[in-house]
Amino acid sequence: MQHRVGIIMNGVTGRMGTNQHLMRSIVEIIKQGGVKVSPTETIMPDPILVGRNEIKLKDLCARSGIEKWTTDLDSVMSDDQYSVYFDAQSTLRRADAVKAAATAGKHVYCEKPTAVDTETAYDLYKFCKDKGVKNGVVQDKLWLPGLVKLQRAIENGYLGRIFSVTGDFGYWVFEGQNVPAQRPSWNYRKEDGGGMIIDMLCHWRYVLDNIFGPVRSVNCRGATHIKERIDEAGKPYKCTADDAAYAMFEIDGPDGEIVVNFNCSWATRVRRDDLLTLHVDGEKGSAVAGLRDCYIQHYSNTPKAVWNPDIDQPISFFDDWSKVPHQELYDNAFKVQWEMFLKHVVLDTPFRWDLLEGAKGVQLAEYGIKSWDDRRWVDLPKLEA
Repeated sequence: MQHRVGIIMNGVTGRMGTNQHLMRSIVEIIKQGGVKVSPTETIMPDPILVGRNEIKLKDLCARSGIEKWTTDLDSVMSDDQYSVYFDAQSTLRRADAVKAAATAGKHVYCEKPTAVDTETAYDLYKFCKDKGVKNGVVQDKLWLPGLVKLQRAIENGYLGRIFSVTGDFGYWVFEGQNVPAQRPSWNYRKEDGGGMIIDMLCHWRYVLDNIFGPVRSVNCRGATHIKERIDEAGKPYKCTADDAAYAMFEIDGPDGEIVVNFNCSWATRVRRDDLLTLHVDGEKGSAVAGLRDCYIQHYSNTPKAVWNPDIDQPISFFDDWSKVPHQELYDNAFKVQWEMFLKHVVLDTPFRWDLLEGAKGVQLAEYGIKSWDDRRWVDLPKLEA
């Protein structure tokens, strides 16, 4: 038995929509014969690509093997053969499209951030809930191999009581004068919904909430280090959005308070294990997780360091860490969540990463900006389901 699920994929001509959601998720699910539910039952996605640029859509169809595309969103919104609406547009276009989809009775799955302010993001959750449609938000980093391995270490008590986390994210995004930029120009314009804080604190909310405990408060300082960049047309533009964020969070962990320090920058040069690393310290041990790998050091394997700047450091601090082996198969993180959402739509299996979780991410970003504006710690009010 095969369950066909028609999916309206809006905005997939962008970088993330093309690479992660279309090519590495939906296309791969189709290639594998659908989402296997049982030996005799599968869920098969049937997508139609939607966008404003006909040339890009035709090219994307040719690359992906997907046959259907349209520039007329309204026509597919009213088509009963499509039960799911997916949104990977730029943030400011998302709310209206999601509401239109929910009004048309479509289940909604969308990229984060779901909005640029908490009120709009929370309203989207309530709107979809009131319309009775299933809804979800992308929270991909929870299924990265490095973070899965970190979660396993925590679940097995390897670290003991956790008291601190240090996060480091970012890399150098070229300005575009000589080397082409590797991120879109709207990311650096506040008026277009860009900014490090609104983009990345949404991620850190679900990572911290799910792995360590609910975030209670935030103290954040943003910055715009690069003042001018070159856009896709080769023209210079003024950067109006923050390209770096230096934040602290307080978390209510299961065994007491956890203090988090998290630096994010698109104007930094990487000298660490990965583009994202989480260094976690606990009473019994520590861990350093990247996108794919995780290293751990137990109390009994911790070297005894002594401060003496007058001699070369006698300890090689990397030597006493153990690399966590692959203990399971790790699929593409976006694809994993897509499969879970499709099962949720067809079989009503649990799926806790709904638009309320998306609103929580937007809340942390908005309160991070408020903290920066007010130059103080800000507590997060609870968002009710």
